[in-house]
Order: sequence, then structure tokens, then C-alpha cells
Amino acid sequence: MIILDTSAVKALAAGHKALSLLAGNMARTPGDQLTVPALCLMQAEADDEGAARRVLSLSSVLVDDLDTVASVTVGTMVRDGYGGPDICHALYCALPRAEFASMSILLTGTEDSYPPGIVTIDIETPGMLGFH
Repeated sequence: MIILDTSAVKALAAGHKALSLLAGNMARTPGDQLTVPALCLMQAEADDEGAARRVLSLSSVLVDDLDTVASVTVGTMVRDGYGGPDICHALYCALPRAEFASMSILLTGTEDSYPPGIVTIDIETPGMLGFH
């Protein structure tokens, strides 16, 4: 599963070349999707009016809702100092879950926001996921 945090959502909404190519390629591959945590989408929209509309217009984007279990877990992570609500929702999505058997990759512009053990890739890394 590929997850976009707030910084990646804002970059995609602004037309980031590699992220746009990735979104386009995933749209053509059945079953592939970019997961956007709901609180990251909310924060991106709060920071940049229209960002959510631009990102949600892409067919490869799926929003990870903040259900009951996620709400409690994300709230606990915020209280324990792992970051703000959007960072903690992205972190929650990147953790192993029963519904996602594969490894999660978190695309971000702020790798230092996440603890060790979480697979993060900086969106400005040359050759990110094979895109130049």
C-alpha cells in the first residue's frame, strides 16, 4: 500500500511531476491505489483551498476513513507525542493491519516526522519509486 501524507497530498495537488506520473500509472493498473489518510486530506485542504478537490479527482486515490478504532488509536498517538492528527493518521495507516497484507510505503516531504521502522520515501528523492 502506498500512502500519501499531508506534504505529499499538497505536492500532488500542486502537480508534482513524479507523484502525478505515479497516480496516472496506478490508475491504469487494476487494484492499485494511492491511499490518503482522511486527516491528511483535511490538513491539505486547510492549508491550500482546492487541494482536496484536485487530489480526489484522480481515480487512483482512495481516502482511508477515520473509523472508531482509528479515531481512538490516532488520538492516543497524538496524546503520546507522535505528532499532530494528520501525521498520526498517516502513521496509523502505515502500521500493519489485517486488511492490508503487504508492506506499506509512506510518501512524504517530511521523513523526520516519522519514527524509525516506518518505511518512508521522500517525494523529492531522485528516482522515487522509479520515476524521474
